[in-house]
Amino acid sequence: MNDFTFQNPTTLVFGKESTDQLPQMIEKFTEGKNILLTYGGGSIKKTGLYERVIKLLAGYNVFELAGIEPNPRLSTVKKGVQAVKDNNIDFIVAIGGGSVIDGTKLISAASTSDVDPWDIVTRKATVESAVPFGTILTISATGSEMNSGSVITNWETNEKLGWGSPLVFPKFSLLNPELLYTLPKNQTANGIIDSMSHLLEQYFNEASNTEIGDAMISGVMKAIMKAGPVAIEQPDNYEARETTMLGATVALNGFMRLGYAGDWATHNLEHAVSAIYDIPHGVGLAIIFPEWMRYVSKKSPERFIKFAEDVFDVDSSLSDEEKINFGIDAISNFWTSLGAPTKLSEVGVKEEDLEVFAEKTLIYGPYGNFYKLQKEDIMSIYQAAL
Repeated sequence: MNDFTFQNPTTLVFGKESTDQLPQMIEKFTEGKNILLTYGGGSIKKTGLYERVIKLLAGYNVFELAGIEPNPRLSTVKKGVQAVKDNNIDFIVAIGGGSVIDGTKLISAASTSDVDPWDIVTRKATVESAVPFGTILTISATGSEMNSGSVITNWETNEKLGWGSPLVFPKFSLLNPELLYTLPKNQTANGIIDSMSHLLEQYFNEASNTEIGDAMISGVMKAIMKAGPVAIEQPDNYEARETTMLGATVALNGFMRLGYAGDWATHNLEHAVSAIYDIPHGVGLAIIFPEWMRYVSKKSPERFIKFAEDVFDVDSSLSDEEKINFGIDAISNFWTSLGAPTKLSEVGVKEEDLEVFAEKTLIYGPYGNFYKLQKEDIMSIYQAAL
């Protein structure tokens, strides 16, 4: 493995009573009284969570930014930045899943200066300071509640790009598995796919002596695959929700990749698609990831053999090629069993779009750490996924 320094400054409060700790947690990070709530389409009002949070924030001046979209949009982020500045916001509380939290991270980073938020995303500007924020998680998927990364969509340019800064780790995240009970089945499924994809991105790496990381990743993946279908069919099963929620968090809080970087090409391939078609991230990953695996496994077979052994205890009597195919098919079939599509054409993508996707994927040049994808590689993967 590579030498590393690890720190995650986010305080994680996990359990049935976690939401009730909101006032005490805010007090640790600000003496100010102006709070901005950020949330999505309004489901928190239907479930009663909104009313509960408002009561917990009695004594604060509460302002709101509602309507942060799936694949959070730059235009909405700019509204949030203006709200922070207009109301002298001291602390932000993000209530939702990864999209709300990702949008809040950019609001936090862009509100302390006059830089264009998109310049932060495109690395033309650096983050010097940020408004502190915490989260109440209502969708488990992205792990954004305990990391410093964010993905933002610019609909004016049809770009969806990732960025990050150590200054946008949430100060705290409150995770109550009971808040997942009301999630629709498709959102639960997409979250499972997303969290598993994060584990896969980190498993496929070029570092040596990764036995500890391999064991952690395969263990979390097995736990998610066992609990995931239960959470879908029994949405109020606390133990299943507990497992998938914590699994999604640890899948991308940095702990799974101590000593190596992971690949991340597949996420870029998906971002190019959903920047134009606005499909759920998990749907795009379910389609593209197996095709990336099939393509790259022909060039680096050893790691894929080990993957099948670690995660699926593949029959040792099979040939190397059979082991590789078994592991890839097992992932793809599991995602299909959750209701995910298998082809881009099923979500409306046309062949003439593929060239555009490839160009967007290559905005920073050939991509991928495990296997660096050139344009011809990217086109081959997209064509197989079509």
